[in-house]
Amino acid sequence: MDADSLLLSLELASGSGQGLSPDRRASLLTSLMLVKRDYRYDRVLFWGRILGLVADYYIAQGLSEDQLAPRKTLYSLNCTEWSLLPPATEEMVAQSSVVKGRFMGDPSYEYEHTELQKVNEGEKVFEEEIVVQIKEETRLVSVIDQIDKAVAIIPRGALFKTPFGPTHVNRTFEGLSLSEAKKLSSYFHFREPVELKNKTLLEKADLDPSLDFMDSLEHDIPKALVPSLAYSPSILIPELPFFQDGRRM
Repeated sequence: MDADSLLLSLELASGSGQGLSPDRRASLLTSLMLVKRDYRYDRVLFWGRILGLVADYYIAQGLSEDQLAPRKTLYSLNCTEWSLLPPATEEMVAQSSVVKGRFMGDPSYEYEHTELQKVNEGEKVFEEEIVVQIKEETRLVSVIDQIDKAVAIIPRGALFKTPFGPTHVNRTFEGLSLSEAKKLSSYFHFREPVELKNKTLLEKADLDPSLDFMDSLEHDIPKALVPSLAYSPSILIPELPFFQDGRRM
């Protein structure tokens, strides 16, 4: 959700059954504008909320002028004060994969996980239990990164790539037509392409390099729900719906 159209976006997304109180909306609207100014982002997106037992995490992401450059992720516990999260690494994702259950809502909280590690003493080999501590902040970073890679999508035409490389917002984009909105080929994963790089030149022949530079949802398994009236929940994460407003990206 673009911070510039936050209130409208929150209304459209409330069809999933999740919403924010009026005071939270007002705090978000003000604080995200300050984040955009203070961090000098080109755009700020309200990513969503992750529920915790003690408190909830409100997540925002800052984008540079190049829309596909690595996004900066911030979190807040009160919709007013924001803290920058470190970028996700493969080590973080591997560590956090063993943690299950609800978030606590305290970024300094540490989970404990017991692992069996082989120890060599001379000719003897035995297994020793080792307690590994994983900070909730690390888990938060990993979960956001995995969700972004799996289900963050954008309609075709909302971004365009210049011949010089950077990707920009298409200011002339007014939304997909109803017929186009029902096609999976009209949506892309909002991340650097993975599958596109493996396509042959023949498969790329009909693609427009200025618009078709990300991975399409058309060949995803399992197939995502085809949006109806430009609104659709995600199969992988039902709490994270997609919607398209004709006036905004």
